[in-house]
Amino acid sequence: MTTDPAAGTPSGLRERKKQATRDALSWAALRLAVERGLENVRVEEIATAAGVSPRTFNNYFSSKYEAILFRHLDRTRQAAAALRERPADEPLWAAITEAVLAPYGPPDQEPGPEWTAGVRRMLAEPALQGEFARVAVTARAELARAIAERTGTDADRDLYPSLTASAVLTAQQAAGDQWLRCDPPVPITALLREALALLAAGLPDPSSSTLI
Repeated sequence: MTTDPAAGTPSGLRERKKQATRDALSWAALRLAVERGLENVRVEEIATAAGVSPRTFNNYFSSKYEAILFRHLDRTRQAAAALRERPADEPLWAAITEAVLAPYGPPDQEPGPEWTAGVRRMLAEPALQGEFARVAVTARAELARAIAERTGTDADRDLYPSLTASAVLTAQQAAGDQWLRCDPPVPITALLREALALLAAGLPDPSSSTLI
C-alpha cells in the first residue's frame, strides 16, 4: 500500500478537514433521519448537530438526501481506491472483495431494532430513493474505472467493467437489505462477503449446488 506524499501538505490537510466535515454532516443527517423520520429533519438541524452553520452545509451538499447518501458514494470511492492498491497478482474477485469490505472497518456492535426500523422507514422515502438512483450512477462509474484499470479493459467501451461494478453494487445493496431483516442481527460485513463470494462463484443454483 502506498502513502500519499501530499497528505502532510497544507492542501492535503485542507482536504482532510473538508472530508471530516462531509463525514460529520452525513452522519448527522443519517442519525437525525433515523431517529426522527426523514420528513421531520431540516438542514438547520443537521448543521447544528454537526457543529457548523447552515451555510457550511450548503457548501457541501445540495439537500439532506445528498448528505445521507454521501456515505454510500464515499464507501464506493474508498473501495475503488483500495482496489487500485491490492496486489497485482491477487485474483480479481479476491481483490474486489477485500477492497469493497475495507471501508467498513472492523465489525461494530450491531444496532438495536429501533435503529434498523428507522433505517427501513428512511429508505422507503421516495425522495431518498430518487437521490439514490442518481448517486448509484456516479458510484458505478467510479468503481467501473478501477475495475477497468485492474483488468486492462476500457470503462467507456467495454461491457465488463460496468457490468462487474453493477453486480458488486447490487450485491452490496442486497446484503444491506438482508442485514435490515436479520433477527438476531448479523454483521453486514459477513453478509457482504457472502454475497460477493456467490458472485465470484457465478451465482450457483442453490437447488443443485453447495453454496459458499
